[in-house]
Amino acid sequence: MHIKANDTVKVISGPDRGQTGRVLKVLRARGKVVVEGVARSFKHVRRSQKNPQGGRLSKEMPIDISNVQWVCGACNKATRTGARYLADGSKERFCKKCGAGGGALAPVRPAYARK
Repeated sequence: MHIKANDTVKVISGPDRGQTGRVLKVLRARGKVVVEGVARSFKHVRRSQKNPQGGRLSKEMPIDISNVQWVCGACNKATRTGARYLADGSKERFCKKCGAGGGALAPVRPAYARK
């Protein structure tokens, strides 16, 4: 999974197609992500001490990770990601369109360092 929390993603399928938002949470075991402002659902709540007003609360629901694409910070386009090893042996993800790095995926591994 090359999508992490606080990444900007674009929804590529479903009712919210075309919207972009920030990833709030990644649910790795279920293969889903929660994106800010996407897939909103209403929960009806009764009046209580915590919710003195009551009514309908709107919250984001998880969507499948295959329905989102990472938005590159350099070229500002929704793109696929790849993984590559850097000269020091650390693994990073990169934009397939422009080749810009997108953050570390794994720590330094001396066996993969170029001499």
